[in-house]
Amino acid sequence: MKTVWEKYDAKAMKKVMAVSEDYKDFLDHAKTEREAVSKSIELAEKAGFKEFKNVKKIKAGDKFYFNNRGKSLALFVIGKKPLEDGLNILGAHIDSPRIDVKGNPLYEDNGLLMMDTHYYGGIKAYQWVARPMAIHGVICKKDGSVVQVCVGEDEKDPIVEISDLLPHLARDQMSKTGSKVVEGEDLNALIASIPAKGKKDENELVKKNVLNLLKDKYGVEEADLLSAELELVPAGKTRDLGLDRSMVMGYGHDDRICAYTSLAALLESKDPERTSACILTDKEEIGSVGCTGAHSSFFENAVAEMIALQGDYNELKLRRALQNSRMLSSDVSAAFDPNYPQVNDPKNAAYFGKGLSFNKFTGSGGKFSSNDAPAEYIAKIRKIMDDNDVAYQVTELGKVDQGGGGTIAYILANKNMDVIDAGIAVQNMHSPYETASKADIYEAYKAYKVFLKEMK
Repeated sequence: MKTVWEKYDAKAMKKVMAVSEDYKDFLDHAKTEREAVSKSIELAEKAGFKEFKNVKKIKAGDKFYFNNRGKSLALFVIGKKPLEDGLNILGAHIDSPRIDVKGNPLYEDNGLLMMDTHYYGGIKAYQWVARPMAIHGVICKKDGSVVQVCVGEDEKDPIVEISDLLPHLARDQMSKTGSKVVEGEDLNALIASIPAKGKKDENELVKKNVLNLLKDKYGVEEADLLSAELELVPAGKTRDLGLDRSMVMGYGHDDRICAYTSLAALLESKDPERTSACILTDKEEIGSVGCTGAHSSFFENAVAEMIALQGDYNELKLRRALQNSRMLSSDVSAAFDPNYPQVNDPKNAAYFGKGLSFNKFTGSGGKFSSNDAPAEYIAKIRKIMDDNDVAYQVTELGKVDQGGGGTIAYILANKNMDVIDAGIAVQNMHSPYETASKADIYEAYKAYKVFLKEMK
């Protein structure tokens, strides 16, 4: 089976590796949705983008971003045509499966201080135990100040862990089904064991010691954890995988791998005919809900704001802008794994090294909860990809009755725009460390640039 690697010359190989190095740096600095927004804004501002809130008028070539609560982001390069004629949109999500810290997290048990958690998104809980974990997030105080937290990423930092049961005592555990080997309420993190100096009969001295540390380092009280968003994520950097360095292994490929390549493509968009856009959304892993998820009116409101600065605003112009838009909903696809070939239809599986994966539909079973892109739209995409020598594959997410999954595609399609899922194939999806091909990362980056420039 031929892959795209075979067509690369030395010059192309350098480009492939360079794009992946930039992506690895992004991933290492974007382990939460908040960090992904912050890093994306940093890159956007270097590329000449400005925050929209201070803009009084717009013209072709202008570059703006809308920051939604620091957890989702929309970026635009204004085209020569009116917004009413539609936009070319790249959309991806920047949240990933993880372990969230509960509002009342700290408790002491036999001299060990534990942190109570609630997992986020679809995970196999047993994959998240007995590994180095870092704490990322924010603690918001009543005075309005926000404390940034990142512990465990520097080699000199301490880490935390979720313990596992030793095999010598795991006879009962090992007889359970995979979904019960480790259960959600058992994903509690071990964070400390030294007690504070206290009175003879005083309880929870380890907890008291840690609260003193938090007070000294961050100026927070235990009550401030009620208004915190703290996430446990795998500690450490993204790494090259394979003796040939052909793959990338790291936390958060789903879906920051598509978010980064979409962002990189948009930042290079110059003088487009149709306005180019990139949406980076939150909450996809739990249904795209809430004010920062794709179901929010955030993106629609951003387009309305820009239409208002192009002339007299009305609802009809907004609806026309949305229905005339074209979108790639960029989310990861399931890569073929030789260890588990039985879950795929080999004719329709996504393979490493064969380029961007287009999924006409996702959903499950009989295509339930799927977008199912129109064939006419797929034909247009095929043409612009073939005309620009972009490698791609048309795939589906496993055998019909094996399982399935969803994306943000149907949400934007509900605005009556053409949308198709287009992402990068990933192994180990939703695990602490996912794997992708550098060739597919590069071809996705190329595909997104071509889409923004060529789609009519």
